[in-house]
Amino acid sequence: MKTIPVIDLHGNYDPAAPAARAAVADLHHALTTYGFAYIAGHNVSDASRTAAFEASREFHASPLEKKNSLAINEFHRGYMALASDTIKTSSVAQVTRPNMSESLMLMHEVAGDDPDYGRPMNGPNQWPDWIPEFRPRVERYIGEVDTLGRYVIRLMAMSLDLDPYALDAPFAKPTTFLRMLHYPPQAPDDADNFGSAPHTDYGFVTLLAQDDSGGLQVRPRGTDHWIDAPPIPGTYVLNVADMLARWTNNRFVSTPHRVVNRSGKDRYSLPYFLDTHIDAVIDCLPTCVSEANPAKFPPLRYGDRLEQHMSTNYSNDHRSERPRASKSPLQTA
Repeated sequence: MKTIPVIDLHGNYDPAAPAARAAVADLHHALTTYGFAYIAGHNVSDASRTAAFEASREFHASPLEKKNSLAINEFHRGYMALASDTIKTSSVAQVTRPNMSESLMLMHEVAGDDPDYGRPMNGPNQWPDWIPEFRPRVERYIGEVDTLGRYVIRLMAMSLDLDPYALDAPFAKPTTFLRMLHYPPQAPDDADNFGSAPHTDYGFVTLLAQDDSGGLQVRPRGTDHWIDAPPIPGTYVLNVADMLARWTNNRFVSTPHRVVNRSGKDRYSLPYFLDTHIDAVIDCLPTCVSEANPAKFPPLRYGDRLEQHMSTNYSNDHRSERPRASKSPLQTA
């Protein structure tokens, strides 16, 4: 287990196509062993992905005063300053130093007349209006990567002996996060800090676009060693998060991963988190339980766990220019 598998979709998003059936077995193997896979042959355009990375670089190059004007709000949308969050995941590692990263968090758009507006995690995004075309560039990218994510969920359903569309309903009105991350370079001999400390992701599915800097490492199931997940041009890094592992009764594995940026240059990444609606009740899927393998988890409303996690592990006071330690509601690469 030294190389994360690559799954080629061959430009196909039709679950009935031969290309889909060929991908299902490979995906099931990857997610039950590594919890990670590279996704190639998707339909996210190079132009859209390039534009999103350019938008992120422009934002992070902005004056701190401007970035702080979008300090993260009560709905978890906005700017998280450099070294302002600390992962504390006791099942993976004890970490007390803040992550050496900064980010802009954008979530699903919620219209003012939407019944969910004002509920936890359902409020306004904050957009850097001083950057021309930032919002349309990023929204175009979100639309394309979201389409990819929904197709991957259909492949997952097929891999679990379910109808391809069996898991669509909980994602009809999803909770989503695009975290536009910037990692400054770390010294080659810096063994005390992480760009992102060892952790597992919290929700369901993560699709990560990374630049060419490297630094992402993964610890596969049943091992105690870290393997590199180097950039492969044009691919996404897909990983299982904790709630998806729970849904599959731990058949899919939520794998620890970390980032150390020793590339000597700035690192940028765009993790997209695709989660269910906050009211979705997550019960172990019927094809993942049996008399010999009973359900390990009781039913759980996703929003209850998300709100508990937020209130326990996150402070939204990032307005000071001085870096401060807090905990982050989502972990990422």
